[in-house]
Amino acid sequence: MNKIKLIGLMLSAILLFSSNSVQACTNYLITKGASTDGSTMISYAADSHLLYGELYHWPAATWPAGTMMKVYEWDTGKLLGEIPQATETYNVVGNMNEHQLSIGETTYGGLKELGSQDGAIMDYGSLIYITLQRAKNAREAMKIMTDLVAQHGYYSSGESFSIADKNEVWIMEMIGKGQGEKGAVWVAVRIPDGYISGHANQARITTFDFQKSNKWDDADAMFFNSNDVISFAKNKGWFKGADKQFSFSDTYAPVDFGGARFCEMRVYSMFHKVSTEIEGNVAYWEYVKGNIQHSGKNNYASNRMPLYIKPDRKISVHDMMMFMRDHLEGTDLDMSKDMGAGAFANPYRWRPLTWEVDSVRYCNERATATQQTGFSFISQMRSDLPDAIGGIHWWGVDDASGTVYMPFYSSMTEVPQNFAVGNGDLMNYSETSGFWIFNQVQNFAYTRYNLIHPEVEAMQLKLEKEFIDYTKGIDAAAKALYETNPEQAVAFLTNYSNSAAERTFNTWKKLYNYLFVKYMDGNVKTPKDVPENYKYVSPNLEQPGYGEAWYRKIVGETGDKLKVKGPSH
Repeated sequence: MNKIKLIGLMLSAILLFSSNSVQACTNYLITKGASTDGSTMISYAADSHLLYGELYHWPAATWPAGTMMKVYEWDTGKLLGEIPQATETYNVVGNMNEHQLSIGETTYGGLKELGSQDGAIMDYGSLIYITLQRAKNAREAMKIMTDLVAQHGYYSSGESFSIADKNEVWIMEMIGKGQGEKGAVWVAVRIPDGYISGHANQARITTFDFQKSNKWDDADAMFFNSNDVISFAKNKGWFKGADKQFSFSDTYAPVDFGGARFCEMRVYSMFHKVSTEIEGNVAYWEYVKGNIQHSGKNNYASNRMPLYIKPDRKISVHDMMMFMRDHLEGTDLDMSKDMGAGAFANPYRWRPLTWEVDSVRYCNERATATQQTGFSFISQMRSDLPDAIGGIHWWGVDDASGTVYMPFYSSMTEVPQNFAVGNGDLMNYSETSGFWIFNQVQNFAYTRYNLIHPEVEAMQLKLEKEFIDYTKGIDAAAKALYETNPEQAVAFLTNYSNSAAERTFNTWKKLYNYLFVKYMDGNVKTPKDVPENYKYVSPNLEQPGYGEAWYRKIVGETGDKLKVKGPSH
């Protein structure tokens, strides 16, 4: 490996494990032919220890000619500059707009030389949310995004974007050109219908059919790219060979141990659940554990997983919710099974991600479900319905394992107060904030996970099942209204979405009260009926302790130190 690539890998690791920005995310992508109902879907977890989960909203608007808009870096709030405003902008709820366009991302970092660009205005977060206000479909989005970075410079490091509308699902990977050159090099791949894909902080596009010119209107197009995506690498001395051999990921973001174990592992955790081909492939399992093989003139990784696969079964929106809750269950890296899980099978590990004992470096696993998620979503786009009804942004705050995915129709014109921007922040608690009540419940569950989490999960699944079951009825009612009065249909969907959020928030407030009363002080208390002629009766009391397996570990470590000698009372 040459020195430049090695430096790039080091930077990728630094970027990946930084806690100051959203760089630990997961996207799963489902095409129409791979879903149970013919919808397209993408998921996204915004994982950062410093991200406050709130539901963004930009209402549709028109703007006078000459209007300028300020661009603030999403991660830090820093003012980067101004760009011309579009004459018309669309309604955006979270990461989805009124035309059923949705965009997610994961940061992969990439080569050090390309990690900054003086004078650049467009960071990855602003790129997403500005584009959602301006584009009606995935192809428009990619054209707008790539034009924006070409015109105004690219402020961020390497990014993978999930870009989906009601018909097509794309992955686009981008990295800046570094100091002295404006813009970025990029490539986009359409996921074939009937297939699924994923990415999680490691660039995944390898070889592709280079396009001398992008035919944005070609219905059969499967690839788009910047015209210098290969020549730029050749000029820098990072790639030698025929264009058809060029790999975007292996050139601009070579996979290393962290890229495989901490990033590609999240993709595998979804793939292996729906594909016997992936599940039975030992080479892929070794790869995601960090045992990377290399071959060829350019020393590319040779045992990595495919960009997309054909699943053995169709994927539902509930499947997507459950994919986001994975802790590597069913594998030999199951986080609930080793000493780090404590006495209560907790499938979480507090950061830092890597640690050292006797000068030897070790790591925690980096599962899809993680404690530091600010918000996550599953966007569902349905071509058989009008755009105002077809788009549902299933959205939740905090750890996906403990959240409730609420149905927010992407045409909704008001967002729920409990999840709105400005209701509390990361350093200011709010009694009415959904982010804070979900964190209360989930952090309490972490203390005795195998006892408390099943109760959280039961309530979670109850609400989500009801919301999913209600969808057909809500769709039908909205469609009937839409045929005669589209504005009334949007108002109906806005009210429904807000009522679902209010119900979820109130349910979680009650759940926390119930759990705290039942499980405080290491006990488990359940109520008794009060007999006749009694004013009060104590509840049933259980003291399950730590369990036999953990007690055996204690005895193995302490020997006779805690042994009771003589009569005991």
